[in-house]
Amino acid sequence: SPPAPSNLTHPALPQLVGRSRPPTPPHGEGLGGAAGAAENRTGRCPAAMPSPRSSPSRRAAPVPSPSRRAAPAASPSCAAVALRSLLAADLRFSRQLGVCAGERSAWGSARPLLRLLEVSGHGVPWLAGTLYGLGRSESPAGREVLLNLLFALVLDLVLVAVVKGLVRRRRPTQNKMDMFVTISVDKYSFPSGHATRAAMVCRFVLHHLVLAIPLRVLVVLWAIIVGISRVMLGRHNVTDVAFGFIMGYMQYNVVKYFWLSPLSAPALFAVWNQ
Repeated sequence: SPPAPSNLTHPALPQLVGRSRPPTPPHGEGLGGAAGAAENRTGRCPAAMPSPRSSPSRRAAPVPSPSRRAAPAASPSCAAVALRSLLAADLRFSRQLGVCAGERSAWGSARPLLRLLEVSGHGVPWLAGTLYGLGRSESPAGREVLLNLLFALVLDLVLVAVVKGLVRRRRPTQNKMDMFVTISVDKYSFPSGHATRAAMVCRFVLHHLVLAIPLRVLVVLWAIIVGISRVMLGRHNVTDVAFGFIMGYMQYNVVKYFWLSPLSAPALFAVWNQ
């Protein structure tokens, strides 16, 4: 019998091979043909498919440059450290001196006497007394002195209110809000209005009233005791009173510079002379 034909010479083999291998596209169309085949299989263009290498989630985070790195926090200056130390010592010392801050304090029994001193240095009694003296005075020289005292008291109230509104330092924690006639800015502590008023009135009285030496000493002692009583009552810190004394001392210089007289303010004196 004749030998079986080999697979290589089988007449249907070229057709099977041609069906199993796609025809090679012409030169230059290979990429387009592959893209078209991919588009037929997935339904969209492969150019719209994100590449794993270009995925934003897989990109490495950029390393910040040395110039953009956060600079280390600056250390506080010597002045800031000294100020903080001073304020801390002020609060501690003021708390120790507040021996009359309450009825149960170390010197609580002396609290009523110190509250009487508080009223003596308040602005309302001084304003009321000065206005009463202006109405009762018949001497031109006396009216001039009282009118300038009124100017000094009003100036003190305005300046203290402005400084308190700017600084806004809270009163000590041991203070009891039972003060005599307070307004909105009286909730603040710096500076002490009683200390400014006491220092200014003390200078005013010593310069414009003829007093015996014992009375002059009493006036100075009154101003000092009023300032100390503010710390003992827990109303103010030590620095509040110290700055208040300095501020009141300087306020008298302003009053002296703008001294009101019949020559400088004739209309004002004409009102009081009627």
